[in-house]
Amino acid sequence: MAEMDPQRIKLTVADAYGRVARSAGTSTACCQPVASCCGSARDLTGLPAEAVASFRGCGNPVGLAALRPGQVVLDLGSGGGLDVILAAKEIGPSGAVYGLDLSAEMTRLARRNVRRAGLENAAFVRGDLEAIPIRDRSADVIISNCVINLTPDKVQALFEAFRVLKPGGRLVVSDIVVDPDLNGLPLDEGEIRSALSWVGCLAGALTTGRYRAFLEAAGFRGIEVRIEYRYSPDGLGSGLPAALKRLPLEVLADLAGRFAGATIMAYKPSR
Repeated sequence: MAEMDPQRIKLTVADAYGRVARSAGTSTACCQPVASCCGSARDLTGLPAEAVASFRGCGNPVGLAALRPGQVVLDLGSGGGLDVILAAKEIGPSGAVYGLDLSAEMTRLARRNVRRAGLENAAFVRGDLEAIPIRDRSADVIISNCVINLTPDKVQALFEAFRVLKPGGRLVVSDIVVDPDLNGLPLDEGEIRSALSWVGCLAGALTTGRYRAFLEAAGFRGIEVRIEYRYSPDGLGSGLPAALKRLPLEVLADLAGRFAGATIMAYKPSR
């Protein structure tokens, strides 16, 4: 199967998450294949219900970012605004959080959720991770939650993240990865990826080796990739294509276990 056109990927992702925004009051789901997509460490008390319902993350980058009052934070792929709201509470009124998302409907939903949360230190911009509409060296911390895997040109997205970070700034990402790779299976990597969903966060997942290499190429240092959990066959979704359904159960389990939720952290050198 031929690779999907990058622009078509973006349109497909934006349309899918637009539907999530429209159904935010009635549906709950997330990228990670576990019962609680928000993580047990989060305090969601008093947060807008639609911010929680529209959440599609795979981890808790805000909880790992060690945010401080007065910082400027950028959330890449901010969705309905849950991580922005949590970050805004941590950095306080002297700081600022900016959310960037490709979906116009998600951006509108996020703005409503921030108003409902009574926050004045958060704002949202509709835009592309591959061309972040924010000036150079403006963010102390960049967070992202299960979105870089949805971006066709991940190298460009990481170069853009590096550009907008201040010297000494940090990148803290929760994402789906392939660990270590997709070699040694009955289907080759191209066949496997073409059978999986981009919107479901799997088809575009980087191997841990590529993630490190792309971060290093962008200029990041101190790179840490930490596996938090691994998929089971059920986590691949109920609508598995025939190419994967035909695999023996032990092979399917091997394949599923190579997809994992990970925390990725790195920093921009001060000089």
